[in-house]
This record gives sequence, structure tokens and C-alpha cells, in this order.
Amino acid sequence: MYTRLALAAAVVGFGILADTAHADDQPWEVRLRGVYLDPANHSDAYAPLGIPENAIHINSKWIPDLDFEYYFAPHWSSELVLTYPQSQTVTVEKSALGGPVAIGTFKHLPPVLTVKYGFLPNGDFRPYIGAGLNLTIISDVHLNVPTVGRLDLDHTSVGPAVQAGFDWKLADHWFLNTDIKWAMLRSDVKFDGTKISQARIDPLLLGIGIGYRL
Repeated sequence: MYTRLALAAAVVGFGILADTAHADDQPWEVRLRGVYLDPANHSDAYAPLGIPENAIHINSKWIPDLDFEYYFAPHWSSELVLTYPQSQTVTVEKSALGGPVAIGTFKHLPPVLTVKYGFLPNGDFRPYIGAGLNLTIISDVHLNVPTVGRLDLDHTSVGPAVQAGFDWKLADHWFLNTDIKWAMLRSDVKFDGTKISQARIDPLLLGIGIGYRL
């Protein structure tokens, strides 16, 4: 549901911009990428449970992403990155219970919207940089600390995102793409409604894939 809402909003927003574009400008590009999500895994200490700083870890993993890019000027574009809700495993590396201890899973849906500047829009090699916003929706939280009880997470996280990468033209309309993003993704960890730590996931997203310019 969240993916459909985000896509619908993007189509409406980009459609407004499209009214000012000429028919032969070919303003859209669609990409399919494999992305390696590498969390920073920073967190606060929690002395009552013997949890030290940076002991709450979320696993790294490969995820798919589908992105839609609209070029509203030769050097300028906007990109919306989508995927489906991703499941992550949470491990406490050290605590009063010893460690590491896997305490459960949660899901997150992390769409990213950026504005990009392309340095060589007509070249075969087209490097770019970008900045924008990450909105992460957290769901299906199933976290439980043995002998302590159930933990919960905030259900949304909003923060900045930055990126850099390039398109390499392979043939008419077709491009190889590599991309690196950093996104702020943070959530309070709560026990019985009280914050006991903050997980600063703040992942690097390392992507490679194929793009098609319409």
C-alpha cells in the first residue's frame, strides 16, 4: 500500500513538471538495481541491561530497487527510489545476557526522493550528485529480549539523503548505472513505552543496475 501511494504521488508531481517539457526531450529514465544495504549500526548504551554503546546491530543485505527519474532541464532531474518492505534481523552484540543475541526482526519501507545534478548530460559517461529526503516506514516489529520482554521501534523515520553515481551509455536508450547513497534512518528503541536507546542505522546503499531512457 505504501509503495502504491508513493508511486502515485511521484507520478502526479512529475506530471506537473512534464507539462513544461517538449515531446522530443525524452525526460524519463527507469532503472532496476541491486543494492547492498550496509547499516552504520550506532546506538546508545543502556546500563540497566548491560548494553554498551553501538551494540545493537541490524544485518547487511542485498535488496532490489526500482527508480524513476524525470529530467526537467539538461543538467537537472529528480529521482524516486522504491522497493518493497524489507525484513531485517536485530542482534544485541553484548549485554547482561552475554552475546551476541538475536532478538527478532522488523520490516522497513525506505523510499528516497532526490534532486540530482548531472555534469555531462549528453556524454556517454554521465556522472551526477544528488540530495533529498528519505522517509522510512517501519512495520511488523517483533523484538523480544529474553527474561526482559518485548521491545518496540518508532514507526517512521524522516531524514536527509545524499547520493553520487554515474550512467554509462551502452546503446541507444540503455545505460549501466552505479550509485552510492547515504540516508539518515533512526528509530528510538522502547521498552514498555519508555525509550531505552536510539538505533542510528544510517545505511550506505551501494547499487549497480541497468537504466532505460524513454
